[in-house]
Amino acid sequence: MRYRYNPSCGCARCRAHGFMGPTVLITVGVLFLLSQATGVYFLKFHNTWPALLIVIGLIMFLQHNAPATGHVPREYMVQPPAQPVRQWQPPAPPQPWQQPPAAPHSEAPPQSGGTTDSGEVHNG
Repeated sequence: MRYRYNPSCGCARCRAHGFMGPTVLITVGVLFLLSQATGVYFLKFHNTWPALLIVIGLIMFLQHNAPATGHVPREYMVQPPAQPVRQWQPPAPPQPWQQPPAAPHSEAPPQSGGTTDSGEVHNG
């Protein structure tokens, strides 16, 4: 299986993956500082840029040789389990409409201010 970097993994190889950017930035800063701080010709930036390539090579060497014990693979590369193939079936014929069952009728006593048995409305 080919190794792939996983940002949520805690193995040494995945942790070493994040060292490249900060190390290159620090190396460039130190090379520019040496170029400005000294009057020595061989410490000028146009003579010291191979040091940047050496640092990049060392970091890549450390990344590839770090142990991958405990590595957690990426999840997006995992194949979903195979689903059984469903055969097409014609839709079921529509059911005839049925009237819902009638609710049981309950006799409630008339409320005050409501209607009476004769259907008249009494207000107050």
